[in-house]
Amino acid sequence: MADPVRILLADDHPLFREGVASSLAAASDFEVITQAGSGEEAVRLATQLRPDMVLLDVNMPGMGGIEAAARIAAVLPEARIMMLTVSENTESLLAALKAGAHGYVLKGVSANDLRAITRAVASGEAYVTPTLAAEMLTEFSRPREPDAFSTLTQRETEVLELLSQGLTNREIGERLHLAEKTVKHHMTIILQKLHVRTRTEAALMAMQRGSAGRTAF
Repeated sequence: MADPVRILLADDHPLFREGVASSLAAASDFEVITQAGSGEEAVRLATQLRPDMVLLDVNMPGMGGIEAAARIAAVLPEARIMMLTVSENTESLLAALKAGAHGYVLKGVSANDLRAITRAVASGEAYVTPTLAAEMLTEFSRPREPDAFSTLTQRETEVLELLSQGLTNREIGERLHLAEKTVKHHMTIILQKLHVRTRTEAALMAMQRGSAGRTAF
């Protein structure tokens, strides 16, 4: 009999975390070896214990799940990473995939579905919540102007790159040392140049361009 999948579970809500742990423990092929209440703790424990799989809440105080995923993927590339979230947010999904996540799951799934999805991701498959997957496929299949990105200035390209990582206007401003109002201005110009209406569409285009030649979900 194969050894159980060793899992690190991180969520800042103890009650939810214990519920997920109990659901996974009901299956003999899973073993929750440790739990964390923050992204920082998850990174530390992952580095020490080297789990087979890491389940991360997207939104945690301090270091969020997406940043934790990126750090864990860097030090533990063989680990499978799955994000847990309450929001169907395409920008967060894109940022999570870019950080190295292999799965993106809504917290409202049933215990049986959670076990099935966790099992699939642990075995090497990729999983994205169906509604978000459909939205991504629709956006990726939409024809784009080939030279649209060449019209962006260096600063606009930097803003778009940070947007595709899931950062807000305020966070982009802090990273680039710009006023939030200036970032909004750049965003308006970017949307016009790429011929899209929303930040999400712009982020999807940037992600698609960065993923050219690689297999998509």
